[in-house]
Amino acid sequence: MAIASPQAPTRRARLGVEFALIYLAAPVVLATALPPSWLHPLFLGVTAAAIGLLRVTPDFRWRELGHGWRSLDWREIGLVAALTAVASLGFVLWLVPESLLRLPRRVPGFWLLLMVLYPILSALPQEIVFRALFFRRYGALFPDRRVAVLVNGGVFALAHLLFWSPVTLSMTFVGGLLFARGYLGRGGFAQAWVMHAICGLIIFTMGLGMFFYHGAVR
Repeated sequence: MAIASPQAPTRRARLGVEFALIYLAAPVVLATALPPSWLHPLFLGVTAAAIGLLRVTPDFRWRELGHGWRSLDWREIGLVAALTAVASLGFVLWLVPESLLRLPRRVPGFWLLLMVLYPILSALPQEIVFRALFFRRYGALFPDRRVAVLVNGGVFALAHLLFWSPVTLSMTFVGGLLFARGYLGRGGFAQAWVMHAICGLIIFTMGLGMFFYHGAVR
């Protein structure tokens, strides 16, 4: 998957301001100055802004998001899923053992609904904001691909600052790195979306969802 090309100084400065507002200011303000009830409106607003910005991003085409389905790296997806399962199980047994497999055991109907809706209502818009928009519009701010991936993991974790949990921040940072790597690989957006969806479903299934669920925001 392509990264945005180098830009003229003026445009680069404007992109830097946009980047700071979306990926730095918005999550910090939400975590420190706004009530939890602002989470969904702000998330919807940022997603809408991301869609609008992608529409005016040079050389970006929406069909890019549909590429990669035939090139999915299932070995990578399986490895990331296994690592997520091990990490989730470890955190659950360490911190909240009573929550192990709580959703499928106690509310299977809701769990099944989550299995269907999470990839579409949560993972998909997050991937549009944090992978497609990040790399296709702001990738030129980070010419070194390794730096771009590292920054991507950082801003993805920062977006979860409102949970104020080391578990959430550490897992989203590592997850951001892995999803960025998947996005830049042969599977592109599809790879990142599938990985994100599977990892999120594993986390909620294992019982670690309390560290990622909006109702847990303090």
